[in-house]
Amino acid sequence: MHRILITALLLCCSNIFMTFAWYGHLRNLSHKPWILAAMVSWGIALFEYLLQVPANRIGHGVLQIGQLKIMQEVITLSVFVPFSVLYMKEKLTLDYLWAGLCLLGAVFFIFRGRWPG
Repeated sequence: MHRILITALLLCCSNIFMTFAWYGHLRNLSHKPWILAAMVSWGIALFEYLLQVPANRIGHGVLQIGQLKIMQEVITLSVFVPFSVLYMKEKLTLDYLWAGLCLLGAVFFIFRGRWPG
């Protein structure tokens, strides 16, 4: 269980960088040329990959690939919603709740009967 926790923590940190790399430029660099936004995003994404690659390597020893992917998606939504509301000032809608419920269904099916022990 320790390796799963380390994997989840690294993926959470990775997702923070990923979310800023993918969407932060829309707020901070929207008035700049897209190539500059792409370069800044690539620089941020480097830190994402420096966390994401070890997370997946650590997690792969105890989780199946599908389980890693679903874990990633749940973490992505868990990071994206606060980012969207707090940083990007987007309106929180029920669609986020429905998306979260769909992901809970995905968690159920991918981990059903295969919880790492």
